[in-house]
Amino acid sequence: MRRWSKSVLGFDLLDEEAGHYTRFDSGPAFVCLERKGSEPYPSRDKAVIFLEVPDLTAAVASVGREKIVAMKAEGEGRRQPWAVVHDPEGYNVVIVEAQTRSGE
Repeated sequence: MRRWSKSVLGFDLLDEEAGHYTRFDSGPAFVCLERKGSEPYPSRDKAVIFLEVPDLTAAVASVGREKIVAMKAEGEGRRQPWAVVHDPEGYNVVIVEAQTRSGE
């Protein structure tokens, strides 16, 4: 997970407990990814993380188009353009393009 999160998502490692979790710096916050089954309170059926980026096209190029499993480059209505990549355990990581706010 550590290598994938650094090479694909560009996160810098903050700390980790082998076999349990890995915590990454993602700017003003952090992202903590736990290994499936490491806690006694499992998810129902899946985990999803959403990451907002300023430019979806650039993010997809950085990740590698071949790693994208689904994508909608044009927003529909109020929805932002998005793409999905799977982490090493098969969970969805949804990358969404930030919406510009009026007046910007």
